[in-house]
Amino acid sequence: MKREEQLLREGARQLGLVLNDRQVSQMILYSEMLADWNTRLNLTAITAGEDTIKKHFLDSLTCAATGYVADGLRAVDVGTGAGFPGIPLKIVYPDLRITLLDSLKKRIDFIKKVIAELGLEGVTPLHGRAEDLARDAEHREKYQLCFSRAVAHLSVVSEYCLPFVEEGGLFLAMKGPGYAEEEKEARRAVEILGGEIAHRAQFQIPYTDITHYIIVIKKVRATGSDYPRKAGRPTKKPLK
Repeated sequence: MKREEQLLREGARQLGLVLNDRQVSQMILYSEMLADWNTRLNLTAITAGEDTIKKHFLDSLTCAATGYVADGLRAVDVGTGAGFPGIPLKIVYPDLRITLLDSLKKRIDFIKKVIAELGLEGVTPLHGRAEDLARDAEHREKYQLCFSRAVAHLSVVSEYCLPFVEEGGLFLAMKGPGYAEEEKEARRAVEILGGEIAHRAQFQIPYTDITHYIIVIKKVRATGSDYPRKAGRPTKKPLK
């Protein structure tokens, strides 16, 4: 067994997940495609095979380890970048219906190739800005789950993400060690946007000393029509 395959299987097992041979093969192919395309498009700063497995794939699978992800749900990954966490989650849950949203066309072009090569179905790659698409009736409050690994402050990323989530749905915000201060500062913004911080989960990424957190936000009421604000506004003047 290749080292990368072993890391995937054992790392997933540490997160309470079991990967079958097809899922492992799909992730290895995805990793290889990422390394190849990254030489031309600079998709990610993480390029080494084992680092990709640990810091992209296993990190993405912490969302699954929360217990909230399941086949058949409608999900959106806002600011997916090179496809994280959305594509690894889709591989683990083949019947998850997921939209992968990013503002850079080159990333969406890469994702389209990955979808084709991996034979994934029920995945919609979408090029555009969250501020615009969240106002589109086709996407506004149409998803049961939303994910984001964005590095923006929680108050900012919540304005991007919560308008996509239907009432009763969940937004899983993936965060680093500064999560507690962000959560405190963003609580009012989350309330304005129709959300409620339900709880947070803590995970040590397998085979690393990295601890990441997922803040789980429940959509308790519809987001007001004023949100999200126009492009750039959430970042320049975050809700408080």
